[in-house]
Amino acid sequence: MKKTAFLLFACLFFIQAFSQENVDNPANKNTTIKLPNRPADHLMLQISSDHWAGMPDSISSHQKGFSKGFNAYFMLDKPFRSSPKYSIGFGLGVSSSNIVFKKMNIGVEGAPSVLHFTAQDSTNHFQKYKLSTTYAEVPIEFRFTSNPDNVNKSFKAAIGVKVGTLLNAHTKGKTLQDKNNNTLNSYTDKINSKRFINSTKFSATARVGYGIFSIFGTYQLNNVLKDGAGADMKLYQIGITISGL
Repeated sequence: MKKTAFLLFACLFFIQAFSQENVDNPANKNTTIKLPNRPADHLMLQISSDHWAGMPDSISSHQKGFSKGFNAYFMLDKPFRSSPKYSIGFGLGVSSSNIVFKKMNIGVEGAPSVLHFTAQDSTNHFQKYKLSTTYAEVPIEFRFTSNPDNVNKSFKAAIGVKVGTLLNAHTKGKTLQDKNNNTLNSYTDKINSKRFINSTKFSATARVGYGIFSIFGTYQLNNVLKDGAGADMKLYQIGITISGL
């Protein structure tokens, strides 16, 4: 939590310092920014393909299927007075990630301090199985817009960082099968536990596109699991952003 508070304070200090610089700069006193058609990407919706970098072979061999994520953010946009093609965007939102496995059990409810990933190739297993996480996040972006008068008909690019706090972590299995993939019981098993998942997430972000559509990527700077809870794995997402409202 101390790291999270420090990063938020540093980012807000940067934004405030830049705004103050523009106000105090005499060259900017007569500058008026008129951007009547600028939606400024206030709402950003993202759909992604999710992966863990650094996954050991014993885990990656059972990481199969389409792992997807969904992110939604409400952003404020502050154009630079000296050059409105550039701006700082910051806001609040939620990100979710679902990593899909096949013939695997993840012991999120276990007593040990290490999270166990247990292969179930020769025993009963769930037909569909995933580990899901949800974070509340504060994103900050440095943005470029080629046509600030009409961003929905403009080339856009942005780089930034996100800091998040864990809201939920759970495993979810559907349809119990035997080792030969025959159905034993059609039910859903969901286990909620944040015990092994890092409670704070730091990520680097980038996106580029035109109009309301862009391609984005995020890379987690710290580990998915808490220190000592398992391998050093980091989440990365690649997907599509819809923005412009």
